[in-house]
Amino acid sequence: MSSKMTRRQFLRLSAETMGGVTAEMSGLGLTAHAARTPTQEIKRGREVASVCPYCAVGCGQIVTVADGKIIDIQGNYDSPINVGTLCPKGAATYQLAVNPHRWTKAKYRAPYSDHWEDIDLEEAMDMVAERFKNTRDDNFIETATVNGEEKRVNQVLAIASLGGATIDDEWNYIHQKSMRTAGLVSIENQARI
Repeated sequence: MSSKMTRRQFLRLSAETMGGVTAEMSGLGLTAHAARTPTQEIKRGREVASVCPYCAVGCGQIVTVADGKIIDIQGNYDSPINVGTLCPKGAATYQLAVNPHRWTKAKYRAPYSDHWEDIDLEEAMDMVAERFKNTRDDNFIETATVNGEEKRVNQVLAIASLGGATIDDEWNYIHQKSMRTAGLVSIENQARI
């Protein structure tokens, strides 16, 4: 005498079973355990849109800042490039920005020295600027003879510039303009602006 179960009976039985299981679990103290679980801390601060510094894709990031310090970096859901997702390197950007092991000084090895020494970043930037200017001044070509005629060229062949695709378009534009103003001919960029 087998009777077939209707769809309505199956759904009613399923609902009653699930209700009984839920009641049994709450009686075992599972609800009390869930109440004791600490809530996750919500990081609050000013959110600033940024770009991941690692590769040429340019994934959007949201940097959360509080009291002048970075407290979180996550993917930007408003970015059409990555829609909030980040690769493993991009997801670890916080560790790049906030890291007690990050160098805060430049390493410098003097000519003919056998060891590296720490120097301040300002001192390193001044050294680079001074060497750039000296190299430019020593190697500047004002005129060249082309087809027997003297032409003004205003160029420097002793310095080259290599840009990167993680730098935004505006900075790349200004960088190239300043390098051309200095007379550089060898200017290359990964993004090929």
